[in-house]
Amino acid sequence: MQLVIVESPAKAKTIEKYLGSDYRVLASYGHVRDLPPKDGSVDPDDAFAMTWENYADKSKQLKAITDLAKVADRLILATDPDREGEAISWHVREVLRARKALPKEVERVTFNAITKATVTEAMKNPRELDDDLIDAYRARRALDYLVGFTLSPVLWRKLPGAKSAGRVQSVSLRLIVQREREIDVFKPQEYWSVTAEMEHDGTAFTSRLTQFEGNKLDRLSIGNEGDALRAKQAVLDGNFSVQSVETKPATRNPPPPFTTSTLQQEASRKLGFSADHTMRIAQGLYEDGTITYMRTDGVQMDSSAISAARLAVANRFDASYVPDKPRQYQSKAKNAQEAHEAIRPTDFGKDKAGGGDHARLYDLIFKRALASQMASARMERTTVEMADGTGRNILRATGQVVLFPRLPRLVRRRVG
Repeated sequence: MQLVIVESPAKAKTIEKYLGSDYRVLASYGHVRDLPPKDGSVDPDDAFAMTWENYADKSKQLKAITDLAKVADRLILATDPDREGEAISWHVREVLRARKALPKEVERVTFNAITKATVTEAMKNPRELDDDLIDAYRARRALDYLVGFTLSPVLWRKLPGAKSAGRVQSVSLRLIVQREREIDVFKPQEYWSVTAEMEHDGTAFTSRLTQFEGNKLDRLSIGNEGDALRAKQAVLDGNFSVQSVETKPATRNPPPPFTTSTLQQEASRKLGFSADHTMRIAQGLYEDGTITYMRTDGVQMDSSAISAARLAVANRFDASYVPDKPRQYQSKAKNAQEAHEAIRPTDFGKDKAGGGDHARLYDLIFKRALASQMASARMERTTVEMADGTGRNILRATGQVVLFPRLPRLVRRRVG
């Protein structure tokens, strides 16, 4: 018998069904132990030695894991493919080692999607626990503890009723203080802009004053109400005629598939979801096997997923919507954790999943990932400059027309 440890019971049921009768899959229900909240749990004078304590409410689950581990031929640690997942696997291993219940064979497997093909392939490619990720977790946890025990008492004295502070809160407070200091020394500067609502052949548009009395205007050029009123009157009195028309082609590439942060931003903007709610729904979609792992900084997709997305685009639209070459994305953020793919559907043939908020979030993820492999939008941008009789006052209007996609319902015109 082979014992597999994952984090959630929902995931355990699904994976056990994929692996068959030779495997038993148990959930750890997240972390199984932590630093006890008392002095001395981290000792800086002893090479930052750390003392761990099992969670009391995990005793029943740890006993179940221990009992099966004692009779298992192999232990497979299959928690989430990130730093916290690596740490949970390490904690489980250390608890079993202390209880003398560790099987001779201990392996670590990771997968970024819970599908039968992905899980079975991962089982064929086990590895050892990643010491670098474990050390990163331990350093993070030690900082939480040491900073929290130093800063929290100060916080409680200054702000009665406040919660504990840690490494994140202390840095966030510093950023806020720095920004407040910048605001304090900021010197506001008054500026005005002049725009004109115009119409030609029944089409309304907005133009902007870019030259006044022979002088080119930037954002701060008109610095007081008096000058602004003079400029306004000059526009009202002027008889403007078209001086030049410039038309240029332009393209707009689709954005990359979602990362954790961009998913949270778009779900907030389009669906009104909080970050916590977005991640809870995404966790459910991941455990159901409909999307890849939802905690990632990576914007790249697996080559097989790219091929599937391109095929889906061709089937849903036509070949003109598929770019000549697959799109490859790279993160622009420094120190991005790109070990995982971007968030994407596990099956591009499935455009719906679940109901309610699950369906709404899946729809957002599906469309973003599919669009990332579509052809660029082709546009035509036009700039029109109009001068009054003196030639010293100039208005500028800009607009763009989408030439491709050619579907009438997707064509939009903007002037402004």
